[in-house]
Amino acid sequence: MSQPVKLAKAEMREMAPDFGSEKEYKIKVQFNPETLKVSFANQIAAPAGGGDQRGTPSMQFVGAGTTKLAVQLWFDVNAELPEGKVPVNDVRKLTQEVAYFITPAQSPRDRTKFVPPAVRFLWGSFQFDGIMESMEESLEYFSEDGRPLRASVSFGLSQQKIQKFVINDTGAQPGTNRPGGASTGTQPLTPAPSGSSVQKMADQSGLGGNWQGIAAANGIENPRLLDPGQLINLNISAPSVSIEAGIGTASASITAPSISFSLGPNG
Repeated sequence: MSQPVKLAKAEMREMAPDFGSEKEYKIKVQFNPETLKVSFANQIAAPAGGGDQRGTPSMQFVGAGTTKLAVQLWFDVNAELPEGKVPVNDVRKLTQEVAYFITPAQSPRDRTKFVPPAVRFLWGSFQFDGIMESMEESLEYFSEDGRPLRASVSFGLSQQKIQKFVINDTGAQPGTNRPGGASTGTQPLTPAPSGSSVQKMADQSGLGGNWQGIAAANGIENPRLLDPGQLINLNISAPSVSIEAGIGTASASITAPSISFSLGPNG
């Protein structure tokens, strides 16, 4: 059977105020985000004095501009946790790790001021440095005794300048072999909606007859219950292996990943 796809997890790391070096605090996300939204804005204004009002006034660049990153993350106490994390019974024990980055702390430069930590968001070749300016937590699912078990966290990072693209070389090259014969950059991964299954996702893509092979190739143990946001490669399938055995009038046929038996008249 093919090995499951090993996905790099996004990370959030605390930075020094000048973004020159990393500090000790860092976390790995439980589920990678479905999308990252980066926006840029220059600060421009019409020049003072106006001049000839009959024409369109020229615009002038008057500021350094801003760069912003918008991210949404999911957390679920019943799903697999990042390596090194201990199980919890309240999802806010997981989301509080993200809330750390919006909580102001005493400035090392001026003890009378409090500022939120500088943060670096990393995911594969993507990197963004900024200050967390907003965070919204939605508690989605509760236990019988009222404990929140699932949550989504949306946050925005901001940098007071037009930030150049930082593309980290992860070492992966187009054409690198992946499970099922797929190649990096040639086979897209589909995020699983909340409450979805491999069979349902395969049906929606016209691959319903091969959902078992898709589940096996992706290394999914429970194809009927997927984690929200879990990435699935619908374009790969586990290879079939057939074994025929005959004993008297009985015969058995085994084809991975499904198993079927047929017996003769004396079976």
